[in-house]
Amino acid sequence: MKNHLKNEVLEKAGRSKHIAFSADIINSEQVTMIHEATLELLRHTGVRVDSLEAAAIFEKNGVSVSYFDGYAIAKFPSHIVTECLEWAPRPLVFYGRTPDKDFAAFKNNVGFSTFGECVKIIDLATREIRDCCKEDLAGITKVCDYMDEIAVVERACGALDYPSGVQPLHNLEAMMKNTSKAIFIGAVNGANCKKMIEMAYAAAGGEEAFRERPFLNIFVCPTSPLRLGKECAEQIIEAALGGAGIAIIPMSLAGATSTVTLAGTVLSHNAEVLVSILLAQMVQKGARCTYCSMSTIMDLKHMISATGSPEQGMISAATVKMAQFYNLPSWIGAGLSDSKIPDAQAGYEFGINAMTGALSGANIVYGAGALEAALTVDYAKLILDCEGMKYIRKVLGGIQVTEETLALDVIHQVGPGGEFLNQKHTYDNMRLQSQVDVFSRDTRSTWAAAGSKDAAQVAYEKAMYILENHKVTPLPDGAEEEIARIIAGYERQQGL
Repeated sequence: MKNHLKNEVLEKAGRSKHIAFSADIINSEQVTMIHEATLELLRHTGVRVDSLEAAAIFEKNGVSVSYFDGYAIAKFPSHIVTECLEWAPRPLVFYGRTPDKDFAAFKNNVGFSTFGECVKIIDLATREIRDCCKEDLAGITKVCDYMDEIAVVERACGALDYPSGVQPLHNLEAMMKNTSKAIFIGAVNGANCKKMIEMAYAAAGGEEAFRERPFLNIFVCPTSPLRLGKECAEQIIEAALGGAGIAIIPMSLAGATSTVTLAGTVLSHNAEVLVSILLAQMVQKGARCTYCSMSTIMDLKHMISATGSPEQGMISAATVKMAQFYNLPSWIGAGLSDSKIPDAQAGYEFGINAMTGALSGANIVYGAGALEAALTVDYAKLILDCEGMKYIRKVLGGIQVTEETLALDVIHQVGPGGEFLNQKHTYDNMRLQSQVDVFSRDTRSTWAAAGSKDAAQVAYEKAMYILENHKVTPLPDGAEEEIARIIAGYERQQGL
């Protein structure tokens, strides 16, 4: 990063809303225990690597690799783990396509985003559930671009109206046309990833411009327990070579693909993230990596992943502490709901887990808009979650105690039995109070006169307003045509 740009980023980070009130779910001694256990696990048990290309990269860099039929087991000396981790860049900024949408992912700077690739949506017009399409992703992305509470944009749903082999390219096209915030998205495989980075070059105005400000971040998912799948490794390699960010997000299920005890789940999760970072750094020293989590419990009574459970928030909060131990940016799943509609359950599950994640100091808490164990996305839940984010931000700011806020002189002046409503101090500071947009603080009579609408109805109406009125920063001249050409060529290559 050029010095003047770095200084601007650091200045921006200094103005950001850092946590004043926080909580650690695991302490520093426990973090060290998990780290040391991770080193032992990587050294003695190792990781299965399904990509022989990745295995060869590990071996070339001093990792002990044993080859079997179509896969390898890699065991990592601790000094290699420590050295490679140091190559990841810090601090990290999640660049927007335009500089005004940058997010400084520095310690205790908390932002929010939507959840990942849901397959269903509650239709905004009919309120009926149906399969997602590319137009839905464009709409949700546009709302995210509008909402200040959304720091970066994750691909919230998929373009299921396109063949699965090229869906990620259509997903990215819909997103780049509808937001200038940083984009996080899965590519499925290495070939897709390479083409998607080519599309991002077009949207940035060229490869050099993209590498200077890489707004595209590729999600990769190691397979629990302790397995680096072929497609996962391919994406890491292509993203590292192409200059895109790499967001590493294991999805362990405690009791199924990891230990039922949460500490053991965090241990294996940590090992899976670190191995992915090592591969990225061995491919391209200085590759941009984000430590992520979407691990939760397998509800062994109902045999389903419980994304709204308190354990989901607890695991996420613990992984934030691990990310901070390595001085890496963190991204965690929190705020999803197992409810099927934007109801009280959805509100409670969002509030408890999103607050847990935010108090841990996560850079990005993602889960907004997601229902039904992340199968369904809903406009109303997204808008309501953004309202909840305002509350969380208010709490994170803590109570500022200064001469001005103590207002001792004002209290003396008003005296016993007085009132503060007509005081200049009240007028000067009244905008510090929280405000609502979708939630209601009206009296019952005022609320009834306005139609007795519940919060979900107001949220759906706000989403409609945004879709009809918000203008997104356009792509550079000729970029849309170039992106369409890249997709069309890839589809021909795939025989579609």
